[in-house]
Amino acid sequence: MPQKILAGRATDPQLRGDLVQVKVDQVILSRAPSRALAEAIATGMKKTPVEVAVAYDGTCVADASSLADIDEGSPHSVSPEFPTYNIPIARPGIGFPAPVHLERFAAPARLALTDDPRLATVGGIGMLSLVVSPSQLGQALATGSAWLRPPRSVQIHLSGRVRPFVCARDVALELLRRNLDEVVRRIEGEHHAPVILEFAGPSARLLSVGDRAVLCGIAPQVGAAAALFVSDEKTEVFLRDQRRSKAHRALVPDPGAPCEEVVSIDLGTVDPLLMDEEGVVRPVRDLAGKPVAQVVLGGDSGVTLRDMLAAALLLKSKRVPSRLDLLVAPPSRQVLEVLAQSGALVDLVATGARIVEPDRRVVTSEIYPPPPGGLSLRTADPEPRIAGAPSFVVASAETLAYAVATGAVGDPRSFKRPVRVTVPRALPTDDVLILRDKKGE
Repeated sequence: MPQKILAGRATDPQLRGDLVQVKVDQVILSRAPSRALAEAIATGMKKTPVEVAVAYDGTCVADASSLADIDEGSPHSVSPEFPTYNIPIARPGIGFPAPVHLERFAAPARLALTDDPRLATVGGIGMLSLVVSPSQLGQALATGSAWLRPPRSVQIHLSGRVRPFVCARDVALELLRRNLDEVVRRIEGEHHAPVILEFAGPSARLLSVGDRAVLCGIAPQVGAAAALFVSDEKTEVFLRDQRRSKAHRALVPDPGAPCEEVVSIDLGTVDPLLMDEEGVVRPVRDLAGKPVAQVVLGGDSGVTLRDMLAAALLLKSKRVPSRLDLLVAPPSRQVLEVLAQSGALVDLVATGARIVEPDRRVVTSEIYPPPPGGLSLRTADPEPRIAGAPSFVVASAETLAYAVATGAVGDPRSFKRPVRVTVPRALPTDDVLILRDKKGE
């Protein structure tokens, strides 16, 4: 499928050569927006010809150092001039870039370039998202095209159904446990080409777009350039609920499409898992009974709206233990509004949760770091590129809920009875925190 997307946009549809020139559909600026814009302006850009270009301002919690960075022209800052170049600004508070882009901008069978590896999650909707340098982003903004290396594919064949209290977060951890990173490194070394994960099999079509996004989020963890699902009826329903039906395009692999290797996984065999502080994936029961000091539910990956609602139901009428800090970081403003409208937010607050803003530094642990000497459980993937980052345990939302309910790590199946979660179809889609060029309104 990635070859199919690139071939439809390449000057050479056969994708011959080490580099091919391709048309770019979207540019997503998150890590260093100002640097990419400066590169584009230097080439003489007046308005970007790209179909969709968005700059995310991820600094929500302002302090003296962050304000100084803005004054000094930090590459993380987003200046008010972006909309004049046809690049809307996603303002602080809208959410983390990956889930917001999935909801409001991502489109199947399109190619996006970004500076943020965590945007791999948009592969859940069938969009190919590739990380490139600021200079390449600037070139794409200015010309609408880029030179890329043709990729190789590894197919992840999904079969079976997950059992109660097992979710996409656990399946993603199971793939890490099976050393998918070694497969990716070997194929990348053999072919000297980027490797893309393609999810396929009968169970791939049963997963919601949110669950698909969680699985695609492991791409940077295993060294893959991107991850991709088909675009089908589930995708169409997701876009309809987001009031973006016109963005839908079908995307399925061609018969006999090339694939370097197939990794098969039966979802029915997956148990509740966690990734410990050393990066080793283990069954939750291995750490059962270990006291927990901090829980961070939410973030930009590893959790869906359904997972947030399930955690709220599991924790209803319960209280946070005295030595545990529960932080809730809603992935997006849309998720926050749904939690509020459904009453789930009230239940979480009554449990003792603190609601934190979707600041990019939550993901990197620059703010709300794991407490010294205490165990921190989180749903979001760790940052793959930060050496010596504060360590924490990664697990599913239901495993986190069990930790909050008991004060210790434990198997969420001990809750005995699964909760019934109804995800609303009528979603809030008011883009009040997206700043566009006034002339275009």
